[in-house]
Amino acid sequence: MINLRHRVFVAAVFFLASAPMAGAEAYHTRYDVSLFGFPVGRATFESRFEGEGFAIAGSFASAGIARIFERTDGTVKVNGRFARNSTRPSLYALEYTEGDKRQITTIRFQGGRVAETRNDPPLKKRGDDWVPLARNHLSGVADPISALLLPVSGNDAVCNRRIRVYDGEIRADIVLQPANEWEHFRGAAVTCRARFVPVSGYRRNHSSITFLRDRGRMLVGFAPVAGRELYSPVEATIATKIGTVHIRARQM
Repeated sequence: MINLRHRVFVAAVFFLASAPMAGAEAYHTRYDVSLFGFPVGRATFESRFEGEGFAIAGSFASAGIARIFERTDGTVKVNGRFARNSTRPSLYALEYTEGDKRQITTIRFQGGRVAETRNDPPLKKRGDDWVPLARNHLSGVADPISALLLPVSGNDAVCNRRIRVYDGEIRADIVLQPANEWEHFRGAAVTCRARFVPVSGYRRNHSSITFLRDRGRMLVGFAPVAGRELYSPVEATIATKIGTVHIRARQM
């Protein structure tokens, strides 16, 4: 089965961000994750915006039957600023435990590229089938939290884009295209099909990565954040080897 870092990456790419709420510049959001209709995870986040800057902090945990077999708890935070049609993070920090294992990942960004990555404990030595990171892979990237915060002015500008994402190990592109009319989420202003394209930092023949790349049908619904030219995810479905994961935002 795909390891926790890969699961966190895939889920966070789509949802560990802020969802729209009416009112002030502080937003509190809960995300529920289900598989076959059963709860398997949850996350709560507080997002703050000030001018062009943003700060997001939250916690996540396994839930329901998933918690019986694999107890996972973690926290994550990110801050940065919005640029023209893109998000520029400055710091991303993830800390989680899975059973008796603990992992801390910190990424610092500068000038639109990764300046430093720290993993504690360090990542294990990789085999011959590992696709290594290249220097140019770490330019113009965003962390999984801020990747799909889209500073655009209208529905038509949301899809038809390629987003470069890095989580401290995996570098992947998320390719968005407009979804068909019958695929639209009711609670979203616009729904995109999403395609996962691994770039580096992964095992070449890893079955779960291969499935996500070749057969992982994904949809992401976006809605505008009140009072800002900004869209964020409010619902998503991700086809995996064991079934379709459904993620939905709730206002708090």
